[in-house]
Amino acid sequence: MNQERDATLTESLTRIEGILQRQAMLRGWSKQTLSAYISDLHHAQIALYKAWQVTLFEASEQQIAHYLGTLRKARLKESSIARKRSALNRWFTTLIEDGVRSDHPVRLLPSMRRGRALPKNISEKEVLALIEAPDLRTQTGLRDRCMLELLYATGLRITELVSLTPANIDLSSKTLRIVGKGNKERVVPFGEPAKKYLARWLSRPKSQGKAEQLRHLFPGRNHQAMTRQNFWLRIKLYATQVGIQPLPSPHTLRHAFATHLLNHGADLRVVQTLLGHANISTTEIYTHITRERLHQLVNQHHPLGNGDS
Repeated sequence: MNQERDATLTESLTRIEGILQRQAMLRGWSKQTLSAYISDLHHAQIALYKAWQVTLFEASEQQIAHYLGTLRKARLKESSIARKRSALNRWFTTLIEDGVRSDHPVRLLPSMRRGRALPKNISEKEVLALIEAPDLRTQTGLRDRCMLELLYATGLRITELVSLTPANIDLSSKTLRIVGKGNKERVVPFGEPAKKYLARWLSRPKSQGKAEQLRHLFPGRNHQAMTRQNFWLRIKLYATQVGIQPLPSPHTLRHAFATHLLNHGADLRVVQTLLGHANISTTEIYTHITRERLHQLVNQHHPLGNGDS
């Protein structure tokens, strides 16, 4: 009997993986996305089979709800539970699309709000130290200084930054034309310091032919496109040099751009447009940081702020 149960479970796990691999091909999932779906759904399948001897092909709404409840009782992070629920939601949607099921056990369950982590804050002084860290006597240093200036001046995503070509730049109007998430285009202004280093970078001596020069604004090794990961490593290198702790994340300067604008009185809608956020709710996360900063200022400078009488 146990062997039969084990065989049924193994068969279900194999079928789940096969369906997900097909979905990955159809939807263009990355290897990481596919691996995450497989891991989450295998976890759910094993738990459901242990409790009720059912597979994810016939599990009921009550059984799925009970499974998610056990995750909470196990004190799993809300973000992890939300991710597993999202995987189950995708799974049952796929079964309906394939004609395997007609009902959706997850859709009617109470919605879950995933807690949003506040972006890591970095002071204006730290940003200045980071930007000034590259050695301008080298082309690599000039390139990195230009990229850091532009990143902080515009709030670009690193992927957007490394994808820039000279055609995206308008030095005369000090603007960038960006094609961001969802293939949406936006025009982002930048200031005089960024223009200064962009002009220096564009006028540098170039060893490659014209076609290569037009391909990437900020090339990496062998004049190929710099990757997001490589530029993040450059940021971490400079942060280590100037003693910034904790080390920045890939979005640190983008977060700093938004936070520092709001600290200096910028309108939230303007910041939303500059960042390329589709929804204002995404931008509102930065208001929490600015409120924290206001509390710090009150506590630091108000006569009663530190509790002294």
